[in-house]
Amino acid sequence: MARISKILCFSLALLGPFLAQAEESLSPIPQVLQEWRFDVTPYLWSPGINSSLFINGESRGTSKFSSSDVLSNLKSGGMISAEAHYGRWGVMGDLVSATLQETGNVKTTLQQNILTGAATYTILNNKDAYVDGLLGVRSIAATATITGTSGGSGSVSTIDPIAGFKGRYRIADSTWYVPFYADIGGGGGKTNVTWQTILGVGKTIEKWVDVSLSYRYLYYDMEGSGLLQKTTFKGPQLAATFNF
Repeated sequence: MARISKILCFSLALLGPFLAQAEESLSPIPQVLQEWRFDVTPYLWSPGINSSLFINGESRGTSKFSSSDVLSNLKSGGMISAEAHYGRWGVMGDLVSATLQETGNVKTTLQQNILTGAATYTILNNKDAYVDGLLGVRSIAATATITGTSGGSGSVSTIDPIAGFKGRYRIADSTWYVPFYADIGGGGGKTNVTWQTILGVGKTIEKWVDVSLSYRYLYYDMEGSGLLQKTTFKGPQLAATFNF
């Protein structure tokens, strides 16, 4: 038994550098190369939604969906983002589409499509951090229908320019990382201001896949008496990113 233990210890001692090298080679930080690289991220975002609704120019109070309400009242939807990069330049797109229906004495149905598109440029890339600056647009198309004693329906759509940054920070030379995102914009349509932030923690499982859990916050403030006056979408987001 002692001889076997010595052999195992000796083997581990020999394999140690190779195992450490393998772990070290698996990094959550993308590398800027003069070739194409792509990633696709399907995700589930369960935001609580709080919005002041104006229908036909009249205030219809505040519509509220908690994060658990979103899951239980989700009728249909899809959420996905994708990026393509060549060298430091790239493009990104993000789509959130959902139909929610809250039932009771007054039934509220909220349909929304939020699409973000931007050109990106890598401003920082080293072994611990990756940061892209971004410049693009975000569009939102929403329809609210209220059925009850004071029913009605209204819709809004707007496209606004945005600017921001996104990236990752590696945690202690490990395969764990902190994903982050921030943008701000407005003034392109019916929007006074819109902004969005994402912050979380992730882990690279293999070179081609990583997973993350984040908290995402999106805010819209519309002009005049449009459908959505002050609207917040905020809640947890679970994502898996596939790299090609």
